[in-house]
Amino acid sequence: MATGLKALPFSFGAHFLAVVAAIMVLVWSIHFRGGLAWEADNKNLIFNIHPVLMLIGFIILGGEAIMSYKSFPLKKQVKKVIHLILHAIALVLGIVGICAAFKNHNESNIPNLYSLHSWVGIGVIVLYGIQWIYGFVVFFYPGGSAEVRRDSLPWHVLFGMFVYVMAVGNACLGLLEKLTFLEVNGLAKYGSEAFLVNFTAIATVLYGVFVFLTILSQAPTEDDYSYSAIS
Repeated sequence: MATGLKALPFSFGAHFLAVVAAIMVLVWSIHFRGGLAWEADNKNLIFNIHPVLMLIGFIILGGEAIMSYKSFPLKKQVKKVIHLILHAIALVLGIVGICAAFKNHNESNIPNLYSLHSWVGIGVIVLYGIQWIYGFVVFFYPGGSAEVRRDSLPWHVLFGMFVYVMAVGNACLGLLEKLTFLEVNGLAKYGSEAFLVNFTAIATVLYGVFVFLTILSQAPTEDDYSYSAIS
């Protein structure tokens, strides 16, 4: 899977874009949308938890988990644990983020699961969970045989990449859906908030691109520590 390109510059680019995207979604949710709350009379504050946790918790931490095998010059077993823990945190925060959207809908008398974004989102979180459980059982504990790990690895990597692409695409779909609702209800189409949401989506896509450039490039160490050597 490695090419002649080095991973380090791409991982730095991904980290930078992660910070940019995180700042932008926080500015949008707190400055423009009024803040975050699990319990509030203004139900929009409950919804605001959703984009923050889905982007920072699910997309960014999920991307960091994927890059961990190429970003850190550590032993394979250490990177395996980092990979596993970051994915677990991303999954938990993603589930909480989805619960926030359901809570907002239920308390605002808005139907659930009526949009393409919601359908894809449920599918992605379920597939992400299956991927994590399979990785834990086969590659961590109790662990499959060497043959099972070797045969499973290409499919584990490919399936993980597929799920992550779906997650990034669905995050952008969600930003578009929310922005469309806001504009229908009077938000200026060329206002600062609309531009912020669009640039957040662009930063999210670019982050996903740099995540993939990182994992498709050479790790800073030999194969014994690389992404392809997970066991």
